[in-house]
Amino acid sequence: MVSPIRSNKDFLTGMIYVAIGSGAVLIAILGDYKIGTAVKMGPAYFPLVLSFVLIFIGLISLIRSFIRRGTPIGAFTVRGLMLVVIPTILFGLLVRRAGLVVVLPMLVIISSFAGRQFKWGPVLTLAAGLTVFCTLVFLKGLGVPLPILGSWFGG
Repeated sequence: MVSPIRSNKDFLTGMIYVAIGSGAVLIAILGDYKIGTAVKMGPAYFPLVLSFVLIFIGLISLIRSFIRRGTPIGAFTVRGLMLVVIPTILFGLLVRRAGLVVVLPMLVIISSFAGRQFKWGPVLTLAAGLTVFCTLVFLKGLGVPLPILGSWFGG
């Protein structure tokens, strides 16, 4: 039997977006967070709106998978997945103790090994630029309560 799906990549991407968006909608609705209104937004309002946007994008991708022909899905590599997931988990576990300027470059550098064309120059530039940007925007500009240097480094 011939599958009506013409682009497996678009189909799987759409399914992932719809699943994550739906999960976030459930968390926002079933959680103890107030949604509020557009004028007086509660803590769940903005994540809920973003979740619906994510579901919408997923639905577009699903519809597209039946219309446009796509390229086949490449081989799945556990190494690449682990080089992105593990540093992200470590970031969450270590950012309060080590600080943003230590952990964020570590995240960028280790995750960059997942790519096929790793080069030290661009990776170090990206790590430094992203660290400066996140420090200025999130810590200084928005006041996110994360240490620049954590307790391990006297912060």
